[in-house]
Amino acid sequence: MVRTTVTTPAHTTPTALHEAARTFGDAPALADGPVRLDWNQLLAAVREAAGGLIARGVRHGDRVAIWSPNTHHWVIAALAAHYCGAALVPLNTRYVAAEAAEVLERVDARALFVAGTFLNRERLTELLSAAPDLRIDTTIVVPVEPETSVTETDSILNWSRLAELSSEVPPEEIEVRAKSVGPEDISDILFTSGTTGRSKGTLVAHRQALAVVRAWAECTTLRRDDRYLIASPFFHNFGYKAGMLACLVTGAAMIPQAVFDVPVTMRLVAAERVTVLPGPPTIYQMILDYPDRAAFDLSTLRVAVTGAATVPVVLVERMRAELEFAVVVTGYGLSEAAGFGTMCRADDDAVTIATTCGRPIADFELRLGEAGEVLLRGPNVMLGYLDDPVGTAETIDTDGWLHTGDIGVLDERGYLRITDRLKDMYICGGFNVYPAEVEQALARLDGVAESAVIGVPDTRMGEVGKAYVVPKPGVELTEEQVRTHATALLAKFKVPRFVEFRAALPYSAAGKVLKRQLREEN
Repeated sequence: MVRTTVTTPAHTTPTALHEAARTFGDAPALADGPVRLDWNQLLAAVREAAGGLIARGVRHGDRVAIWSPNTHHWVIAALAAHYCGAALVPLNTRYVAAEAAEVLERVDARALFVAGTFLNRERLTELLSAAPDLRIDTTIVVPVEPETSVTETDSILNWSRLAELSSEVPPEEIEVRAKSVGPEDISDILFTSGTTGRSKGTLVAHRQALAVVRAWAECTTLRRDDRYLIASPFFHNFGYKAGMLACLVTGAAMIPQAVFDVPVTMRLVAAERVTVLPGPPTIYQMILDYPDRAAFDLSTLRVAVTGAATVPVVLVERMRAELEFAVVVTGYGLSEAAGFGTMCRADDDAVTIATTCGRPIADFELRLGEAGEVLLRGPNVMLGYLDDPVGTAETIDTDGWLHTGDIGVLDERGYLRITDRLKDMYICGGFNVYPAEVEQALARLDGVAESAVIGVPDTRMGEVGKAYVVPKPGVELTEEQVRTHATALLAKFKVPRFVEFRAALPYSAAGKVLKRQLREEN
């Protein structure tokens, strides 16, 4: 009699990491410049970092934040936070210090991994200056630039101290902590701006993060022999879940890229024999249009995953014909749905891939509600917003339907096409921008009576911001003043590219700014 063994998929990332080490062993797990780790070595590095966090008092259920770009440190730190039972809080690397401080305070972060000197920014110095009263038990400085180090204090440590700290914790204690992590424990809190201008933290459980990732990996045909260049930032679901976690559950090798740069990316593809390269449409357009593209060996490329902006049909056709991608797919998702929702399939035609977002994945149900609003329901809808039961109830109705705020249509195959947004959000270079947040920042500029911000088309970024500003009577403002003010308060991608001054804004009879009218003018 032959017995069939049924393997239950891991429902926590610590379990998934152990599974990966058992299954893939000495196969490549991570390649970051000179740093090369196989799956056994990655597990060992995560255990060590987790031990360091435990030694510093991080407890099950605490929050650990990361404000650093894509490097091997981010992968190790994120998995270590999970390993000791903490929830991960990724911070947008484009945040100014005040934005980062606001999130850190709201989650009551016990520990923070922060980049040292990087791209001429000293994030820790900025943070201490912007929020001198912010209290974090442990801040670990990540040497993104290898020579980076800081003078240590009781609460500020260098990355290199993790090994020493871990040696103070018995190995069995670290393993007990990892085994205590449950499927319903919070895996991550990703912040997505709300239409009121205040960011919202989405609560996602371990089982949800892994379930959506497995569904994504199946649609993209990701497999253990793939080499995945992760240029999408780790602080975003696209880099963190569809990148790092997707590699964890499939055995694909991670190749993080800290800063996207076309020639650097193409050199990495050639040197690392990259097979998987996801990203917003703009990165493929830039590669296709690069004058010396023929000088780079891109023949290993196999899978492209894009979305988050308009995808021209001709771009999909060129990606298949000129870059020779065997698989090109698009999708639709949002943080409230654990980062995912619908996806095209690998055998869909170019028109379908470019003009639709595919059909539901990961056990999501999809229907259109009032005014064509896209509604999603299923086990992978977020648990709720952080400390915001009212916002949660407004977003997830009593029947469990997630109200996305996007308007769409469904074709006869059940494929979704997004046609508009109930919310005013637009997407700049793959990042969501919520006009209410920008308008609140502009309102702090002396001399601004009112403003309205919309997204306008841009060939490279998809959409960029345009601010319509009404000055106070007798006040003269310049475009430079407005942009300088916005730059001091907001991440660069949120700063309006264009500024137009108006004597008045168009209003409806109900007293709402007619943004549709403003969009139609562009």
